[in-house]
Amino acid sequence: MSTYSAIAMDHDHHRHDHHPHGHRHPVRRAWWRRALHRLTPHTHDTAAKVDDSLEASRDGLRALWISLAVLAATAAAQAVIVAASGSVALLGDTLHNVTDALTAVPLAIAFLIGRRAATRAYTYGFGRAEDLAGIVIVVVIAGSAIAAGWTAVDRLIHPTSMTHVPWVAAAGVVGFAGNEIVARYRIRVGRRIGSAALVADGLHARTDGFTSLAVVAAAGGAAAGWQWADPLVGLAITVAIGYVLRDAAREVYRRLMDAVDPALVDTAETTLRAVPGVRDVTAVRLRWIGHRLHAEADLVVDADLSLLAAHEVAADAEHQLTHAVPRLVSATVHTDPAGHAGAHHHVTLSHRRRAAPTAPR
Repeated sequence: MSTYSAIAMDHDHHRHDHHPHGHRHPVRRAWWRRALHRLTPHTHDTAAKVDDSLEASRDGLRALWISLAVLAATAAAQAVIVAASGSVALLGDTLHNVTDALTAVPLAIAFLIGRRAATRAYTYGFGRAEDLAGIVIVVVIAGSAIAAGWTAVDRLIHPTSMTHVPWVAAAGVVGFAGNEIVARYRIRVGRRIGSAALVADGLHARTDGFTSLAVVAAAGGAAAGWQWADPLVGLAITVAIGYVLRDAAREVYRRLMDAVDPALVDTAETTLRAVPGVRDVTAVRLRWIGHRLHAEADLVVDADLSLLAAHEVAADAEHQLTHAVPRLVSATVHTDPAGHAGAHHHVTLSHRRRAAPTAPR
């Protein structure tokens, strides 16, 4: 029997007759079943999955604009005190907030581009724009670290006194509060919709919040008459940004290299092995494209199954996979008959079929 395959992009045609338009459940159900159905992710076809992806993009855009407004207000308040006090530490913190706010722009553009429909040239759509935006964010973080470090070193060489010390301390507290609010919001939304770039941006904001507390320490040192405290804290902030840069770069790099959480692969394999008719799972591949997850799986089924029966196993496997793996919008499931499992059999099967006298030409 030849190898079977089923591509799970739209499987309305192999649903049961009593559900002709997707999964229409009976009208009369217990109240707890209706509530569970509403609260549980229950997408079944491509159109529904696309709707979920568009909703994720809207959530991401909302998170970006709200955090942009919060950080812009925080940076504006700090900038006024920087101009009056001449604090290098506060200048570094203000630069963090400005750059963190500006990173919302490339991310917002990426989310908008990612909502475009796939084309003949870009068959997987434009979700990779988010990963490119992640690169821009890493570059911006690196730039803010260089600017803060340069200013701190210059102030160590040419020391000056800090003025308006209480206001500088207050600005540090405001900076911490604003950044922590933004960080929690971005990280929560980014993880929920699967956006590595948004998570990286949230991590940047979180570290900016802690560096704002360092500004308070710099103000305390200035109040004690230690002129070196302000630029020294500025250098410490630069080091902190360096750690953020490392974490953000790692996050974006892993996404660009198609890395996924191994727990997702384990979940996919466990789900596929539990599907009736699946004798083995020989391969599972997952990849993120923007905040959407795609899967490929190779299964082994009984060799005596008909083409229709093997197709039903593949369709069931795909359907269960989309329920078990969060953010999965499509899956390609390939079935091999027992005894011919694995891609290495495909070349031999193709040559044998082409050499047969009755093979189509």
